[in-house]
Amino acid sequence: MGLLERVTSNRTGAILIAAALLCSSGQSQAQSQAQSSGNGVSNFFGNIFSGQKAVAQQATPGPDGSPPPWSGEDGASGHPLMTASAIRQAAANFQNCIASMWPDAARRNITQQNFERFTAGLEPDLRIMDLMDSQPEFTKAIWDYLDILVNDNRLAKGSEILAQYKPQFDAVEKAYGVDRYIIASIWGIESNYSTQVGDRNVVRSTATLACIGRRQAYFKDEFLTAIEILNRGDLRPEQMRGSWAGAFGPTQFMPTAFKRYAVDADGDGRRDVVDNVADLIASTANNLKKDGWQTSRSWGYEVVLPEGFNFMLADKSKAMTIAQWQSQGLKRADGKPFPDTTERAYLLAPAGMQGPGFLMLQNFRVIMKYNPAEAYALAIGHFADRLRGGPPFVQPWPRQERVLSRAERLELQQLLAQRGFYKGTPDGQFGGQTREALRSFQASIGAPADGFASSDVLERLRGR
Repeated sequence: MGLLERVTSNRTGAILIAAALLCSSGQSQAQSQAQSSGNGVSNFFGNIFSGQKAVAQQATPGPDGSPPPWSGEDGASGHPLMTASAIRQAAANFQNCIASMWPDAARRNITQQNFERFTAGLEPDLRIMDLMDSQPEFTKAIWDYLDILVNDNRLAKGSEILAQYKPQFDAVEKAYGVDRYIIASIWGIESNYSTQVGDRNVVRSTATLACIGRRQAYFKDEFLTAIEILNRGDLRPEQMRGSWAGAFGPTQFMPTAFKRYAVDADGDGRRDVVDNVADLIASTANNLKKDGWQTSRSWGYEVVLPEGFNFMLADKSKAMTIAQWQSQGLKRADGKPFPDTTERAYLLAPAGMQGPGFLMLQNFRVIMKYNPAEAYALAIGHFADRLRGGPPFVQPWPRQERVLSRAERLELQQLLAQRGFYKGTPDGQFGGQTREALRSFQASIGAPADGFASSDVLERLRGR
């Protein structure tokens, strides 16, 4: 599901944490869905490793402290529906657009009375166009994100939550087989335990995106599903407040994700993932379970890589059994044996040879379905381990490394393309194709082919 974009990306807590602490409004599960096909929107991390973030540029609030208005500028994506003129034209047709969706709403058994009631007085929130389509000049290193999200205050609050709602966690763990610490971790990282859930009207946000901008078909379904939720009576209109992309509740459900996964855990006839803790925990567990969660299994292990390791193996597509990884010289960083050497895992080395490596198992892939940013999933897994009483990561991060600016990332891709290593269209966003090209370039000059986009490798590409 889903900024971090599924980013975002896609879920709201990440947005607010990012806005407050990083001066950037990345997205979580909900937001990543807005930017990519599938279930989510660009998350808070905006996929650290790909550089993707739907982040708002710095904007000045109104004189009364109200949110800033739409900038009136073309979107950074260059999409024809994100030009200022296209946005204005679509906004002028907003009421007609909403009215045109009534036949689809009727097919979903939404009453005409409720459709008119929940759409009465709707006006587009054009500020969302800036939030959807902005591109930050700088991003954060993964170690900085982990420092922000996995901290002592949030760990203390998570321990309180686990104790306070132990009966609910007990029941859900028994019913779904999903680790309570993972659920508590998602709750903490998405909304800082219900203290940062977003304040935008979900119906207004999804209506805006259904009628204006480059993701109208996707958000039409989200908008109509939001009306379905209200029509059914699961939630009240005032409860449906969340991110600009429509994610709501402490663990940030998009309307369509709510429709698929929300459950009535306490039997009161309503699926309330906003104010009912039993429903919230059970619905989040149901989501993970249906996405393939394996009971009593870890998400992954921090590992030490041997000297001279072949980083060409550090690729999501090159999964092997733990036993095969051991034959390559990998060991757990804490010195403990692997519980099951028959499990298949892929190697993630987000900082290349300078930082820790991680063997990622099936449950890590499940977390990435919740929000498809590797940094997000790593933060969730690590936070869960810390809540369980585990230690911080053993190996240090290369904190001395400077994160490349967007202009430098674009230049790096262009230089790789000029040398025949990069086959994509340079866009300043790093994904698997960029890492593969980097590894090939590094191998060609006799450097460790770890695919890490450092300032040094950029200088080597520049020929300096």
